[in-house]
Amino acid sequence: MSKAKEMMEFIEKSPTAFQAIANIAEKFDKAGFVRLQESEEFSLEKGKSYYLTRNGSSILAFRVGEELSEPSFKAAASHCDCPAFKVKPNGVIAAEHYARLNTEVYGGALFTPWYDRPLSLAGRLVVREGEKISAKLFDLKKDFAVIPSLAIHMNREANQGFASNPQSDLLPLVSERKDFDLRKYLAKEAHIAEKDLLSYDLYLYPRQKGFFFGEKKEFLCSHHLDDLACAYTSSEAFLSTKDEKGINVYACFDNEEVGSLTRQGAASDFLSATLERVAAALDLNYRSVLAHSMMLSCDNAHAAHPAHPEKNDPTNHCFMNQGIVIKYNANQSYTTDALSAAVFVSLLEKKKIPYQYFTNRSDLRGGSTLGNISNGQVSLLSLDIGMPQLAMHSPMETAGSRDVDYMIEGIEAYYAAHLQLTSDMNYVLS
Repeated sequence: MSKAKEMMEFIEKSPTAFQAIANIAEKFDKAGFVRLQESEEFSLEKGKSYYLTRNGSSILAFRVGEELSEPSFKAAASHCDCPAFKVKPNGVIAAEHYARLNTEVYGGALFTPWYDRPLSLAGRLVVREGEKISAKLFDLKKDFAVIPSLAIHMNREANQGFASNPQSDLLPLVSERKDFDLRKYLAKEAHIAEKDLLSYDLYLYPRQKGFFFGEKKEFLCSHHLDDLACAYTSSEAFLSTKDEKGINVYACFDNEEVGSLTRQGAASDFLSATLERVAAALDLNYRSVLAHSMMLSCDNAHAAHPAHPEKNDPTNHCFMNQGIVIKYNANQSYTTDALSAAVFVSLLEKKKIPYQYFTNRSDLRGGSTLGNISNGQVSLLSLDIGMPQLAMHSPMETAGSRDVDYMIEGIEAYYAAHLQLTSDMNYVLS
């Protein structure tokens, strides 16, 4: 449970994508990685490790093998954003004796669990510092807002189904003063002059801390399990392994929950441009290296729900604490195919790491993730994996405590292996 506890601590410190990427970057700094800038020329050496960020909300890192004798990229990609409520530029609506934040929904949030729980604000502030404009991380770290539900006496049909209106029902209460000034409040909390606060990217997040529960503490509940659990487990595996013949790559993208069509999303050129520059700096043929390469798309999966077994595919459903989930979809919402699954399963079986399969019911449309989006930019042999969880896209989600270690061990096995595509289209693992 030690890694599960560490994961929970990482998530607690990462209320938005901005904090998550800063915390991951800090891990790389402590491990001796060299920080690169996209605006500068890459100067790389064998045996060294590097990382760079984009927009402060996406990160790429790579470890160059000492030998680099049979170069290939082995990547694992996750995302760091989650469904939430984002504060609008004119962020306050005042009426009667109340002031509420004017927010809009980011991603496919599950609305009902957001009601009547303590919420705070985090993200970044963009401020003026003399002639310079700087982005500053911001986390209020206090109970600041609540989205109050309507009493059952005023909505007798609430338990028969209630459709929340994001512009009326889901705005959080923050003050009894009609003249509440959000910018003034933020400037005071951030210890900056109000005139120097130029703009912000701020999101609501739940204040409740993650916790373990169950007879043997076999379950955990936390915000942002989707997908910070994968961001954490893949980073841990990445830091603990190295392929001396190739190049291991870690990627964590923003904006997956809204389609990835941003300059820092999986549909951007962030990965493709970086890998091409890496190959050039190491005097490698980029296209030849890609032909030998592979990617794990890491994003959590739907565990079988104890109250709704009818939602499962009859033979391809998964359970918490039963191992890594390998996800399939015929329409390529997930990138797994027979070849990529065979490569990964052979690694798991060699290390005796449990795994299971997931597909949606044939009459039920499921979600998608960044693997197929990223493949539109960088075409690699790919498969989708994740931890099984309940209550996906809720402010508090549930997963299995043991699955954290399974994920780390499985991705370690992948990063530690060397992968080569032979001329007869067979993959050789060593």
